[in-house]
Amino acid sequence: MADPYSTLGVAKSASEAEIKSAYRKLAKELHPDKNKDNPKASEKFSDVTKAYDILSDKTKRAQFDRGEIDGEGNPAMPYGYGGGGFRGDQRTGPGGFSGFGNESSDFGDIFEGLFGRGGGGSGGGPFGGFGGRSAPPQKGANVAYRLSVSFIDAATQAPQRIALADGATIDLKLPAGVETGTQMRLAGKGQAGPGGTGDGIVTITVKDHPFYEREGANIRLDLPVTLNEAVKGAKIKVPTVDGPVMVSIPAGSSSGKVMRLKGKGFSQKSGGRGDQLVRLMVDLPADDEALIKLLSEWTDPRDVRAELGV
Repeated sequence: MADPYSTLGVAKSASEAEIKSAYRKLAKELHPDKNKDNPKASEKFSDVTKAYDILSDKTKRAQFDRGEIDGEGNPAMPYGYGGGGFRGDQRTGPGGFSGFGNESSDFGDIFEGLFGRGGGGSGGGPFGGFGGRSAPPQKGANVAYRLSVSFIDAATQAPQRIALADGATIDLKLPAGVETGTQMRLAGKGQAGPGGTGDGIVTITVKDHPFYEREGANIRLDLPVTLNEAVKGAKIKVPTVDGPVMVSIPAGSSSGKVMRLKGKGFSQKSGGRGDQLVRLMVDLPADDEALIKLLSEWTDPRDVRAELGV
């Protein structure tokens, strides 16, 4: 795999926010659920996830920048050292969940020993004669999980149940501001290893909704209303992610009028929730003779397109 910066398409000077933004964009484009007929997309998704795992971790990013680990998160082999025992492997758990060998051990001591910074002598261990330091035991590999969440559950942070690779199930509380590409780390839910157990990394996909549309923390909804309701005004039931509410439509409302329902949007990292923006859409019946007859006796004298210059 190319270096993680190239994989995410960011510069080495990229900020945490830029790295996160690049990952979310790529994860959304390459997610296996959206590319079922393109196996290469799944491979790229795996590479992108590995790259983000390194660059989102300050310690791993610093190790990579210093040349201590490679783009897979494994220790870089110094000056032609041929050992291959540290290569992370890809594992597949039950239920189709894939686990990637993203090691999280600090390999700085290995290289200090190899280059003599740990003192002279021919100490025991696999690197005896290079400074006496032996490699620290490695943690087990992380296991990657994918969790698909409904639009309404994401907006309301409804608890989600997920099955782990070992067959156990746990309930997750979705984080505030959750969106497609958001990752959750499950400490100790990865593969076992001599240096401890790895973590579970859950990547979330938020499903689209048939009539709600997300806009940041706000939710947009186009609401059909009848001509009678728009002209005379009315109290009508409006759907929200928390359930239907009664809303008063002002008399004389035109198509495109937007009404704001406070606190009916998505949760925000800064606290609270966004709003639901309801756009009224006057729905006229087709070929209604009574309406045609009524309007044949009435004409609107206004020049409603004057500001458009026509």
